[in-house]
Amino acid sequence: MDIGTREPTFTVSEAAHQVGLTTHTLRWYEQEGLVAPVGRDSAGRRRYTRQDVDWLLLLTRLRRTGMPVRDMRRYVELARQGDGTLGARRALFEEHRVRVLHRMAELEEDLKVLDFKIDHYRRAELGELD
Repeated sequence: MDIGTREPTFTVSEAAHQVGLTTHTLRWYEQEGLVAPVGRDSAGRRRYTRQDVDWLLLLTRLRRTGMPVRDMRRYVELARQGDGTLGARRALFEEHRVRVLHRMAELEEDLKVLDFKIDHYRRAELGELD
């Protein structure tokens, strides 16, 4: 697909930088089929549109929240099928949201332990422990 639009486009490294990925990881997303084929300029170099970058931002957030790649693939498949899959996409996100909330609760408990230990060592350093 040749990019012939006037909308601003981005090189692989520019797009990777915008979404916080390495160019290698960005290409992996493409190879995994998580990103639609990216347009190319007249020299055959990849050029990412704002829509491509926004899609990558969503995928990186899903990944950062711990969504398994298989679920990301499922979401991509559903999204490509169109509005007839809205309910399935919502259900997929709702299930993932429950996992994220559970993980957040675990992290809150872990943070309490860290805070306790930090306070303990601070007081010990000050000689405030008996």
